[in-house]
Amino acid sequence: MELSSLLAHHARFRPDATAVVFDDRRLDWRNFNARVNRLAHVLNGLGVHKADRVASLLPNTMELLELYWACARIGAVAVPLSPLLTGIGLASLINDAGAVCLITQKTLLPAVDSVLPSLTTLTPARILLIDGPAPPWGDYAALTAAAPETAPPDAAVTPDDLFNIMYTSGTTGLPKGIMHSHRVRAMYALLLGAAWRMTPESVVLHTGAIVFNGAFVTLMPAFHLGATYILHRQFDAAAMIDTIAREKVTHIMVVPAQIIALLDSPAFDPEKLASLQMILSLGAPLAQPRKDQLNQLLPGRFHELYGLTEGFLTILDKTEAARKTGSVGCPPPFSGVRIVDDAGRDLPPGQPGEIVGRGPFMMQGYWGKPQLTAETLRDGWIFSGDIGYLDDEGYLYLVDRKKDMIDSGGVKVYPRDVEDIASRHPAIAEVAVFGIPHETWGETPLAAVVLKVGADATANELRDWINERVAARYQRVHEVVILPAFPRNAAGKTLKREMRDPWWAGRARQI
Repeated sequence: MELSSLLAHHARFRPDATAVVFDDRRLDWRNFNARVNRLAHVLNGLGVHKADRVASLLPNTMELLELYWACARIGAVAVPLSPLLTGIGLASLINDAGAVCLITQKTLLPAVDSVLPSLTTLTPARILLIDGPAPPWGDYAALTAAAPETAPPDAAVTPDDLFNIMYTSGTTGLPKGIMHSHRVRAMYALLLGAAWRMTPESVVLHTGAIVFNGAFVTLMPAFHLGATYILHRQFDAAAMIDTIAREKVTHIMVVPAQIIALLDSPAFDPEKLASLQMILSLGAPLAQPRKDQLNQLLPGRFHELYGLTEGFLTILDKTEAARKTGSVGCPPPFSGVRIVDDAGRDLPPGQPGEIVGRGPFMMQGYWGKPQLTAETLRDGWIFSGDIGYLDDEGYLYLVDRKKDMIDSGGVKVYPRDVEDIASRHPAIAEVAVFGIPHETWGETPLAAVVLKVGADATANELRDWINERVAARYQRVHEVVILPAFPRNAAGKTLKREMRDPWWAGRARQI
């Protein structure tokens, strides 16, 4: 289950088949494998070896794809970071991972340069730029061009060796680095490829950011089977429609905001998308009217996935999408989902409770956080914090999202991270951040605050102050609401749901 052996296999047995398409570059398996070998040698030459962490701060690029597979080849651990990270948020994740190498680009150098003095394991000599020289930073292109195309020394990678750390939170708070082994990513490849009916002849298009875990649900099966993987720099509805029509794309994975943009695009035409065999929605709930619209215009293609990066999921298959309206499906083979009460006891069908699950996708734990790992992984089950119920056939229905997490366009925003920033304002006594409805993004953050006695601040002033200081753009609050007090239960705990629910019952907001 050493993942990079997949590339060597395709390079040997299907060398001329198209592997990766990015912009105007089309690489066959022979050439893509050679590029990965070159980068593997470069990393070794920088002193990066098995189990060392290699961070990236990149948007979608060919080099980021190469890095994933080069890390696999030498047994290093890939740590993809969102290019939206800045300041303390960026430094905290690099230091938390203990990254010894970073690959980025010139436009993001100011963010890196600003935190370099606070980085404990990284020096400029091990920071590579993918878009040309800028001393003292390393030149990715020059170094890889000078490296050999042959395979590097065998790193003796085992299935349980760590492949990547996926951070669920780019924050100044407590980041959670989810650890996935080579075995887990191999299970993504094997089980999800079968679920999507993917073959070596499939053409897979991805337009979202590949730094997020959702990208791997189609990336791993495509590379396992030797399908063609097309990567866009970013999502653009018209460009996506054009690529699907031109390349005869068969499989796409999109978040609800992208589905809405596709359906509402002037360029939308079902005939242009006729080649699609699978349209997978994940990351946030898709409104039922949009599901109905999609199933009417492009019938027999829609899949929906609910899951946690921590390691379990359910799939609503395209054959059940109409019959099981409102469900997020059932667990795939070798997996299980239960609904439990607060004491961990199983609940009968139809009764809501906490969703817990297990299966071959389960994380090794949170990087450097054994206590948090123990709180989430209990007796071999992942406790999600999400509320749902099972029907008589074992299909899962969501009742509520994880009580604190916000899904904004498929990106997870953790309110505690924003609350940590807001609470530093001298006028704020208490703060509670939660998601309110948004017609495009699903949810967007709102901050409710209680001011200190005698404090004088407007809602707009507080909003701007918070948004100037959060670690990433997607954490910016849409609005601040000043309240005289928060509702509480008998134990004095803030009842965030009581503040949040009227927004969901009352109206949807637009940014």
